[in-house]
Amino acid sequence: MDNLELYDKVRTVPRNALKPIQAGRLKGKSDINPMWRLKTLTEHFGVCGIGWRYVITKQWLEQGAKGEIGAFVNIDLYIKVDGAWSEAIPGTGGSMYVANEKNGPYTSDECYKMALTDAISVACKALGVAADVYWDSDRSKYDRAETPTKPQQQKPTTTPPQQQKADTPSEAQLKKIYALSKEKNLAVETMQTIMLERYSKDNSKSLTKKEVSDLITFLEGDK
Repeated sequence: MDNLELYDKVRTVPRNALKPIQAGRLKGKSDINPMWRLKTLTEHFGVCGIGWRYVITKQWLEQGAKGEIGAFVNIDLYIKVDGAWSEAIPGTGGSMYVANEKNGPYTSDECYKMALTDAISVACKALGVAADVYWDSDRSKYDRAETPTKPQQQKPTTTPPQQQKADTPSEAQLKKIYALSKEKNLAVETMQTIMLERYSKDNSKSLTKKEVSDLITFLEGDK
């Protein structure tokens, strides 16, 4: 096999596996449906457990700041090529088990499932799966519509307390984002990518009220 043969076959994500961003400076770009990765592995290597498989090597909880707890999963991904199994392709994924919210700590009962999805996506990157999305310098045609503009630097001014409060998203909005990401099976890494590209932020709690409203509209608009 040519070294880049598989990479070139799996680097581009088909349009029906993309979640289009319909507003803002990143309009025309897309996020990946996690199920597409599994379909791609099956298409190129065979049925899960026969042509490709993964082994969960470790699951653990990690204490974070202010009582928050993260859930993490390590996996080894294996693929079969010409009848022989590959060496282990490692992947690590994470999600929140206990997160601090306005009304107190929130415990997720799906943290390990989301962390596993995240870990599979990380392992697949080593094979070139969806490389065009992850590598800015090697983009495919669907996300060349607009060149991202550099976020404007904010002036070092102090925001009045009243304005800070007005810009703070409500607890209901934050819970809505979590519910939508859970409903659409979006991994933590995927949500961070969306927020980084749209707002140059990687945490929903750091978004403004307007940004949170825009994110909810985007997630609800995905079919």
